[in-house]
Amino acid sequence: MADGEFITGCLSTEGYEIADRMEDADVLVYNTCAVKTPTENRMIDLLKKTPKTKKVIVTGCLPIINFGRLKREVRFDGILGPAPGLKIVEVIQRVARNERVMLLNAGAKPGLDLPRCFENSIVSIVPVAYGCLGACAYCCVVSARGRLRSYSIDEIVERVKKDVASGAKEVWLTSQDMACYGRDIEVTLADLLEEICKIEGTFLVRIGMMTPNYASNILEKLVEVYKHRKIFKFLHLPVQSGDNEVLKRMQRFYTEEEFIQIVKNFREAMPNITIATDVICGFPGETAEAFEKTLHLIEKVKPDIVNVSKFFPRPNTPAEKLEPKNPPSEIKERSRKMVELVRQVTLEKNQAWRDWKGQILIDEKGKKPSSWIGRNFAYKPIVVKSQESLLGRTVGVHVVEAFQTYLEAVPDWYKI
Repeated sequence: MADGEFITGCLSTEGYEIADRMEDADVLVYNTCAVKTPTENRMIDLLKKTPKTKKVIVTGCLPIINFGRLKREVRFDGILGPAPGLKIVEVIQRVARNERVMLLNAGAKPGLDLPRCFENSIVSIVPVAYGCLGACAYCCVVSARGRLRSYSIDEIVERVKKDVASGAKEVWLTSQDMACYGRDIEVTLADLLEEICKIEGTFLVRIGMMTPNYASNILEKLVEVYKHRKIFKFLHLPVQSGDNEVLKRMQRFYTEEEFIQIVKNFREAMPNITIATDVICGFPGETAEAFEKTLHLIEKVKPDIVNVSKFFPRPNTPAEKLEPKNPPSEIKERSRKMVELVRQVTLEKNQAWRDWKGQILIDEKGKKPSSWIGRNFAYKPIVVKSQESLLGRTVGVHVVEAFQTYLEAVPDWYKI
């Protein structure tokens, strides 16, 4: 999303008009993802439907992750790698001259001071780094995004200051792995958060996904800075498996016990913190017993959010060649069992929020008419109804109903 905002910002600044409808555009720019096989399939299907009368440019991770398939199955006029920044302007200029352009690399990162077009006027999405330090056996993103390249604390702070001054009330800090931020420039995520919390203004910070092994390295300081009133009490800590042997095969450099300890430390300091995690079902070598351990882990830890994925081998990853592979039918069945358990656990966690009263920041319009979605201090999505626009407002609410993925509330009092 951040890359997309930079793309539209750079093009708008150069005088290009961003069309509201595909029919009105001369050039179609697709900013793609290919982290999972189903995602890649959706991207390819979408690209196959592009009108032949339009110039087509494909950017993002797909061109690097699976260039062969893209070339075989899709018509395009230009391709370039992820986070193109100002390069998108050059490519569109050349495509407009009927050149066929291919710029593929994962080395550079765009400047944080580039112009942007915000998708949501009150949400600032700030990349703190590109790439990571991981070697996860199943992951193809590292081949697209490259090794860790962190922005300096000063660059990030200046970006946040500018966005808050422009009206942003939520700041989403994002990267491939937030926990390894700064290891290439000898600072840490905790150092960065301390400086961001010093910025004047009324805003809240949501911190993106972090791997357990790097979070462990800065745990004490990280927990302490998380207590600050400007930090959402939201922790996305993917475990992927509850079996240590599977974690080794995945090349995830932590144990189940270390994951549990991190969660325990955060919950002791902030009992109502929202814990989100990820699980992969059916990784090569995952036995029935190993899968049961993952089920047991979810039952024990009771995360608020669990993103469940079926294992699919991705191009040019170690896991693509790992044996023994689980049959698709078994992977599907394990995924079904996990999803069933997750529904129970996450509903139970949300039901504990019934009758909660407090303030939420309305950060998006709901799917139903006259509905709005806000977030409380723990980043819980809470739906309220109002005929007037509440976007960007802080609203006092009383939670009256709980569902698996959100809470429902009635306004309790208003605060502009």
